[in-house]
Amino acid sequence: MSDYSAWDWGVGSRTVADLTECDCDVEWREENQASPDGEQVGAVVKTGEGEFSVCVNGSCWEPRYERIWYLRYSPDGRLAGLANDQGDWTMCVDGEQWEESFGFLFNTMFSKDGSVIACCVADSMTYGMVVDGVAWENLYANANNFHLSADGKKSAAVVQTIPLGQAEVFKFKDGIFSVAVDGEAWDVNFVNAWSPRFSADNSSVAAQVRLNLFDYTIVVDGKPWNAIFNQVWEPLFHPKSKSVVAPVRLSGKWGMAQDGKVIWQPSFFQTWQQQFSPSGDKLAAIVCPEYGRWTLAVDGKPWNTTFGDMVMDMTFSPDGKRLAALGKQDGKWTVFADDKPWGGQYDMCFAPVFSPDSKHVAARVEKKGKFTIAVDGKDYGQGFDQCFDPTFSPDGSKVLIRAIADGKYMRIVEPVAKIIG
Repeated sequence: MSDYSAWDWGVGSRTVADLTECDCDVEWREENQASPDGEQVGAVVKTGEGEFSVCVNGSCWEPRYERIWYLRYSPDGRLAGLANDQGDWTMCVDGEQWEESFGFLFNTMFSKDGSVIACCVADSMTYGMVVDGVAWENLYANANNFHLSADGKKSAAVVQTIPLGQAEVFKFKDGIFSVAVDGEAWDVNFVNAWSPRFSADNSSVAAQVRLNLFDYTIVVDGKPWNAIFNQVWEPLFHPKSKSVVAPVRLSGKWGMAQDGKVIWQPSFFQTWQQQFSPSGDKLAAIVCPEYGRWTLAVDGKPWNTTFGDMVMDMTFSPDGKRLAALGKQDGKWTVFADDKPWGGQYDMCFAPVFSPDSKHVAARVEKKGKFTIAVDGKDYGQGFDQCFDPTFSPDGSKVLIRAIADGKYMRIVEPVAKIIG
């Protein structure tokens, strides 16, 4: 990740780029992407017949390709796009492409600090992953549920290890799916497997599996828990140990299990997307305590604020003492934090972001076709044609707003106190 404390945190607004200007011929411009520090805005541009490039702050990348797609900024500020030339695909990063090319690439992933870039590969009807331009040695007839570890040093996916012909239902029942780590499959198969996840030190992998047509459990490094359940969801390692938690369904209700033992009694109509607080001393999840009502639960205790449509994007504060998420009721979205909803309702809200000192929470919001940000429930006074997620300054006293209005991309730094009043 780029040195975030070294970003320009001086209060004020400046235009970074006029999006109507570019140093190459542009027939059309696709969706804009803003760099994390707000200093760049890039987009795929069509520069001619069957010819595409990327325009960054008015300058086009020199390489031209038959197609570029899935343009994304990495956390360290590099701009990566999947590029096709004469039928082969590669990754182009800041205008420099990987040495290797492949049949097809998709689903770009970044390590937490952005130093590693990976994606999924399909080549000659086999599938796997490519990490920093190097493909797995073993590719598979079927691979899915791809995952990159937080530090980018490990990659995993669910893979099909046994060929399956038409109507071979008994072979399917015996299990043809496993998990591959860096391309090497476990020596055990399951009827189905999903969502492989790494431990904090990358030494273990957990996944949800179906053992037969009716029984589900969690498997860690190829070994299933001793307990079986009616259904399970994605596993999660404790941030400081090898302990694994997963939502589990028993007798028609959902709870939480840890290393095979139930720690939240099954009492919810749904439980999923669990998260540990940064220190690991709290466990929260999105739950459905009543049929059709959604909220958060911390250590098994549901909040009082519920929503009828959905709850998503649960986020712990850095100190682990606060929790926020998005709630949707009757088609309108809001942010709720500490069991209290913001007063404003929006056509759309995006994932909430806490300040580093955990005192403030902000989100990108949309209302009547205009985008802006809101902090602690107070809208910023200006609407934009497009807006990106806000970022707090290291001391939490300011917020970076990256936005587009009237064809110009702007970088704005505002004091939090000015927004919340």
